Amino acid sequence: MSLPALREELSLMPGANLPDGQPSWTLHDPVRNRYYKIDWLTLVILQRWWMDDIDEIVGAIAIETTLHAEPADVEGVRTFLTDNELLQRTGGDNARKMADRLAAMQGTAFNWLVHHYLFFRIPLVRPDRWLGRMLPVAEFFFSRKFLLATLAAFGIGLFEVARNWDSFSASLMDTFNLAGFLAYGVTLFGVKVFHELGHAFSAKRLGCRVPAMGVAFLVMMPVAYTDTNDTWRLTDRMQRLQVATAGIATELMIASWATLAWALLPDGALRSSAFFLATTSWIATIAINASPFMRFDGYFILSDWLDMPNLHERSFALARWHLREVLFDLREDRPEHFSRRKEIALILFAWGVWIYRLVLFLGIAVLVYHFFVKAVGILLFVIEIGWFVLKPLKQEIMAWKPRWPVIASRARSRRSAIIAGALVALVFMPWPGRIGVSGVLKPAETVPIFAPQGARVESAPPAEGATIAAGAEVLRLYSPDLAWRRAGLKAKVDRLRWQAAAAGLDTDTRSRLQSLQVELATAEAELTSLEEELSLYSPKAPWPGVVRDVDPDLHRGQWVGRKERIAILVKQGAWVVETYLDEEEVKRISVGDSGRFSTDGGGGPSLSLKVMGVDADATRVLPNAMLATIHGGHIIVREKNNQVIPEQAMYRVTLAVEDKPAALSTQAWRGTVVINGTWQVPGWRYLRNALAILVRESGM
Repeated sequence: MSLPALREELSLMPGANLPDGQPSWTLHDPVRNRYYKIDWLTLVILQRWWMDDIDEIVGAIAIETTLHAEPADVEGVRTFLTDNELLQRTGGDNARKMADRLAAMQGTAFNWLVHHYLFFRIPLVRPDRWLGRMLPVAEFFFSRKFLLATLAAFGIGLFEVARNWDSFSASLMDTFNLAGFLAYGVTLFGVKVFHELGHAFSAKRLGCRVPAMGVAFLVMMPVAYTDTNDTWRLTDRMQRLQVATAGIATELMIASWATLAWALLPDGALRSSAFFLATTSWIATIAINASPFMRFDGYFILSDWLDMPNLHERSFALARWHLREVLFDLREDRPEHFSRRKEIALILFAWGVWIYRLVLFLGIAVLVYHFFVKAVGILLFVIEIGWFVLKPLKQEIMAWKPRWPVIASRARSRRSAIIAGALVALVFMPWPGRIGVSGVLKPAETVPIFAPQGARVESAPPAEGATIAAGAEVLRLYSPDLAWRRAGLKAKVDRLRWQAAAAGLDTDTRSRLQSLQVELATAEAELTSLEEELSLYSPKAPWPGVVRDVDPDLHRGQWVGRKERIAILVKQGAWVVETYLDEEEVKRISVGDSGRFSTDGGGGPSLSLKVMGVDADATRVLPNAMLATIHGGHIIVREKNNQVIPEQAMYRVTLAVEDKPAALSTQAWRGTVVINGTWQVPGWRYLRNALAILVRESGM
């Protein structure tokens, strides 16, 4: 079988040794500026490609080298060359075949949208000549002197920031506004330009060509990029590592000098600019570029450090192999052989990348939904989930199809199926509806004792913890104004009674009898009303109780202000637990459901509860801040006008305590409430929420 000829413009150059010690070579396609690392066997096959016959190539390798080749090896090289367009096209229909392949590579408009709305590049300049002219100037920034000066700037700047941390953090908070975000955007773009120049000059110093620089769009957000593929011609991986780290190193240098400038400059525009440069460089470097989970600088740095090109693909292949072995015990050969420690690390790295990308793609899906037109946003959301989340799962499942006979014969496959079925059953079978939230255990009834108006303490105040019988006076207050008014009204009533009684003895008084009786009735009503008001100054216990929260400095003869709380009277023996549930949870309980309460820290007893009331309306203001998350509770709140407002609809639930908490004193205790509600399917709640969101957002 004849073999198509290699393209004439391809070049071959020596590469670094592979991890197993065998030499490697780099095949360069100058048209697309792509590099391919090949091993020794592939090299000797390519060296004999001119023989134009698979059997002759295999025989020549056996005679002329110490390697052993099979016809399948030559076919594999042929497939590799064909897939990467490294062979010459022959025949009269060559143009049509190339057009068909181009159309297949480009795909449909749908495929183009899927691949390019998330990320695409626009080359803007060809900087190679300019970089060559400016390289002598840039050499200073690669010198040892500049590195030492930068380290000194970093140390001094960090020391000054630590000394003035309050000012630095306050400046950071002041930038959280529209103007600050715009300034961060402009600064970030400028920093990224220098970042890419760092890559470009570093590659140029090592003799590499930089064919293009431009702008890339990541979810429609512009970022600068540099084509440094030519670094694959470098045989020393440390040199490639130098190019890969140059961008991050440039940003760290900018951040170091900007931090020092912020520390030394007076307040003004220059200091603000230095602050934006410092914070943008630090944050962008750590949060974006240093991550190895996407194909940013961190990935290439890790790849060069480990000397493992295509690190993602190779770790993914190993993790997929490991997953199949764990699930099905297929006993297939590993895609690559590494040490046990390195193999585990690569598998864990692959899973980390998958989890990171799942979270990232879900976030991007939500982002494109909210920032695009609604119809387009829904379409892109579906594309994002389908293409980047569901499609890889489908491809892995399709890879199981040809292995199905082996999978069906393994005992481990049956065990995995049982475990998977059990997990599905756990999600879609009803479970007891145990609802765990924070709650407050408190006496069922309390009465605050306070002064209606400014008054003087007339009797000795009760002691803390004193027991008060039903109907007994808790405290007596004295109001001189009310006492004077009472004395005047009592004297007026006595006078009017005497005049009315003596009206029959005098003709003139007899004619005024009716008016005297009306005036007497009015005065008696005023006196009765005043007596009722005075009773507030001598509060009595409506039931047997215990006095709590008495001011220890309160004494007889002391004046207290209007509405000033003096003590709390707590009813003995009756306790309730109060908590709040959201809309989903409150549907699962009803009056009569049982529950339990245990105090925080486990110091108190475990109490049996029974639901005695569920509010029909949501609570607008949380009266007990002990249940808010800011104080260790479960209710997410926000503060507004000195009030604690729940972030979502919360319904008050009151539970009666069936046990007598003898170990607790008569005050409020926070703890955990567990209510036994109706049984519920765990997966149904999330499915219902997803359907509700879909219906709401689709406008149905």
